[in-house]
Amino acid sequence: MHITRTLSIAAASVVLAATAVVGGASTAQAAPTVYKNCDAVHRVYSGGIAKKSVTRNKVISGGKVTYRALKGTVKKDDKLYAANKKLDRDADGIACEKS
Repeated sequence: MHITRTLSIAAASVVLAATAVVGGASTAQAAPTVYKNCDAVHRVYSGGIAKKSVTRNKVISGGKVTYRALKGTVKKDDKLYAANKKLDRDADGIACEKS
């Protein structure tokens, strides 16, 4: 009887430990922040949020396309950009950029 109870307690401890590890891993990966508007983005990242692959800002003026260097503190993060894609008015891969 004593051996059975000891094994049950050990098995329960293993299950609880495994649950804590799995639960801890999923909560560590928080969802990216969704910003209300560009003013909110600029308070955190002065140059906006960009895809990792973006290296320069595409500017269209008078029908002519030019490229400029990124200005300010630009956060390069694909998941964060995807969550805030609605703030990328010109669809160049940079949300709330400063040109």
